[in-house]
This record gives sequence, structure tokens and C-alpha cells, in this order.
Amino acid sequence: MGHKKFDLEDRFVEMAANIALFCKDLPSDFTGQYYGNQLLRSGGSAALNFGEVQGTTTNKDYRFKASLVLKELKESRVNLRILDKINYGSEQTKYKLLDEIEQLVKITSTIIKNKKP
Repeated sequence: MGHKKFDLEDRFVEMAANIALFCKDLPSDFTGQYYGNQLLRSGGSAALNFGEVQGTTTNKDYRFKASLVLKELKESRVNLRILDKINYGSEQTKYKLLDEIEQLVKITSTIIKNKKP
């Protein structure tokens, strides 16, 4: 059981790292910087909050922290969709990131649902 949690943490770390690399290559104009900073923050925050989820001692705290992870993931998803609309950033990387974020949203939602109040 504990092993799976670390796999999931690895996925969050990987996602945050891939977002950082993706943002590094965004155009350095105002638009690229604005959305790049937002995406760096939300992607990084999702990973860091996921780390905190594992340190919680009550189910209530667990669900609260996990819901923050979900909020940051959804923010990252919207951000990537905006960048996609304006053709910023590597298309291939964008779609990989969107796919991974989508999977992490589903996993995190399930985790929250399955945690007893």
C-alpha cells in the first residue's frame, strides 16, 4: 500500500519538473511570462501539497489538503488549455502534460471520495 503512494508522489514530482521545463521554453514576452509563472506556481503547488497530504494525521485534514491539490491541478489544466489556444509552447509536451494532469485529477478525486469524513 505505502509503495503506491510513493509512485503517485513520483508522478507529481515528474509533472512539476516537466511543467518547469515546458515553461523555460515559453516565449519571454509578457504573455509567456504571465502564463508561465501561473503554470509554474500551480504545477509546483500541486506537487508540494501532495507531499503535505501524506503528512496529515486526520481524514478531515487529508481531504482538505487533497482538495488543494485538485484545485491546483485544475488551474494548471486551464492554464495549459489557454497556452494551447494561443499556440505557446511545445505542442507535444502540452498534450503529454494535459494527459497526465487529467489522470492525476481523476486519481486525486477518487482519493478524496474514498477518504471517510
